[in-house]
Amino acid sequence: MSFFKNIFNKEKKETLDKGLEKSKESFFGKLSKAVVGKSKVDDDVLDNLEEVLVSSDVGVNTTLKVIDRIEERVARDKYVGTDELNVILREEIAGLLSETNVGNETDFTIPENTKPYVVMVVGVNGAGKTTTIGKLANQFKSNGLKVVLGAADTFRAAAIDQLQVWADRVDVPIVKQNMGSDPASVAYDTLTSAVAQDADVVIIDTAGRLHNKVNLMNELTKIKRVMQKVVGDAPHDVLLVLDGSTGQNAFEQAKQFTKATEVTSLAVTKLDGTAKGGVVIGISDQFQIPVKYIGVGEGINDLQVFNKHEFVDSFFK
Repeated sequence: MSFFKNIFNKEKKETLDKGLEKSKESFFGKLSKAVVGKSKVDDDVLDNLEEVLVSSDVGVNTTLKVIDRIEERVARDKYVGTDELNVILREEIAGLLSETNVGNETDFTIPENTKPYVVMVVGVNGAGKTTTIGKLANQFKSNGLKVVLGAADTFRAAAIDQLQVWADRVDVPIVKQNMGSDPASVAYDTLTSAVAQDADVVIIDTAGRLHNKVNLMNELTKIKRVMQKVVGDAPHDVLLVLDGSTGQNAFEQAKQFTKATEVTSLAVTKLDGTAKGGVVIGISDQFQIPVKYIGVGEGINDLQVFNKHEFVDSFFK
């Protein structure tokens, strides 16, 4: 059994390495220019490094934290060579992620004694929300869990159709109503159906519009309240899906959604098609919300549980 697990872990690591390739190449290309002609880390190198981190979408606040930590090390050790910068960056960013309550799980699991485990998924349209739900359902099902999907994004007919495609592909039941139906009603029906089927996991899709925060907040609050009539402590996870390829715009989306509802975990998608992978570091640090999943490819198995050590290892490999 451990032999097959090792093969699977190796495959996942290779996918992660490949998925972060563009981000890595861009980052180290900039880093090389930042230290060219310099043998020691001085103020000039730190100024250049600050620019590299910000332009790599790590975010200003997180960048300043990293720079402060490196300045402390330089002051303490007196001399730090530029050849050590890669290792130091790796250590400090790993340390930063550790402080952010970011998990280190390696598999798709749910808490024991919570059945059904209800995940409410939020995020703007186009962030990869429906795809993430489909891939998540596939991973849970592969782990032997019974999954039910709820199409509570009734604002767009396409959202219901897309979720149906994923339900068919993964072969899991879906509860839906017509476009324009009350999203809370769909959520209620989904949980009622899940309880009747003795399902392990329920994943509820919600509308991804941000044009009016008050409407969004009211809608999400209503969905939660109605779900709790069926499962008292639902939802157990409010998962915000962010498009990693949008860089700084992902920060803005996170800001808006965390104001509208209590977000408990994050999924950062589309990291394989972008050089903006540094956004994972900044978002997890700035919002103090654990990044739970990352999308590193288009394949059905290319949604991974975020492992901070593996991520930093791949990024700085």
